[in-house]
Amino acid sequence: MATFDFFFSKRTLIGLALGQFVSLVITSTAFSSSELSRRGISVPTSQTFLNYVLLAIVYGGFLVYKRKRSLQIKWYFYLMLAVADVEANFLVVKAYQYTSLTSVMLLDCWSIPSVILLTWLFLNTKYRFRKFVGVAVCVAGLVLVVFSDVHSRDRGTLPHLKYGSGGNDPVKGDVLVLTGAMLYAVSNVSEEFIVKKGGRVELMAMLGLFGAVVGSCQISIFERNKLKSIHWTVSAVLPFLGYAIAMFLFYSTVPFVLKLSGSTMLNLSLLTSDMWAVLIRTFVYHEKVDWMYFIAFGMVGVGLVIYSGGAKEDHGEAQAVEGIEIAERQKDEGECDGQYMNSNTRHN
Repeated sequence: MATFDFFFSKRTLIGLALGQFVSLVITSTAFSSSELSRRGISVPTSQTFLNYVLLAIVYGGFLVYKRKRSLQIKWYFYLMLAVADVEANFLVVKAYQYTSLTSVMLLDCWSIPSVILLTWLFLNTKYRFRKFVGVAVCVAGLVLVVFSDVHSRDRGTLPHLKYGSGGNDPVKGDVLVLTGAMLYAVSNVSEEFIVKKGGRVELMAMLGLFGAVVGSCQISIFERNKLKSIHWTVSAVLPFLGYAIAMFLFYSTVPFVLKLSGSTMLNLSLLTSDMWAVLIRTFVYHEKVDWMYFIAFGMVGVGLVIYSGGAKEDHGEAQAVEGIEIAERQKDEGECDGQYMNSNTRHN
């Protein structure tokens, strides 16, 4: 009965709904990128630029409203974070020119084992053996996706070429996605470190500001002529706007999902974005999905479930460690106060 109440409580249902909202948002960004690629538009930095502008305006406005005069984190940390985030978005969007929408959505899951590795190395996060088993299964599924693309190319059957949802070099596209996913991991781990000191609003505002600066510099060097050559019609503008709005909603919603349901529910919710991608590929582009994709789905799903399992126990241990640290700090403060009072008594 306790298990039933947990899964069907109001808090859990809201968490599930928000998780699926985030999943659909991510799928919509993939759909927008695929549509632009189908129309021969290749300006990945420009595509993500508007998102950073929206973040800077909205969350920067909150900072101005609060009259916050100084940052809690040094500005150059936000600059490095922005570079990693902008280039991650650039590589993943660029990949849609070379590989299929489904491959991009699946291979983007590489950020999960990458986050585990980086947090273990730099944030001293402890992981149980179960976590590494989950990562191994997940990676095996990702390898199968790459093999599926190679297999399709060798057979000369790349159905996504016909309907424009991919390109003619799926292996290159897969490498771009994996590199972008690694940069996403760097960005996510940096955000985890910064948000504990600077706060969510400051993080989003500074990420938007420096992301817009980095993006504008990159656009002026690499994409200026491409932007001039684009025939700006309604069918070209709408995917641009749709991508920017979807990315803004994603950046803004994820912190609430983490607070309400934790990273376990977020990761499992994002897994369904791959299934939404298959539906788009099947019913919108009328493509036939390679049978290996379904095996990859299963392997990635099993790996993520193993990786996400036991979150309640891990959360309890984390709270216990945090409680010990707080108690030690309070003890140290109490000892310092006692020494200070004894010193004043002797002087008196």
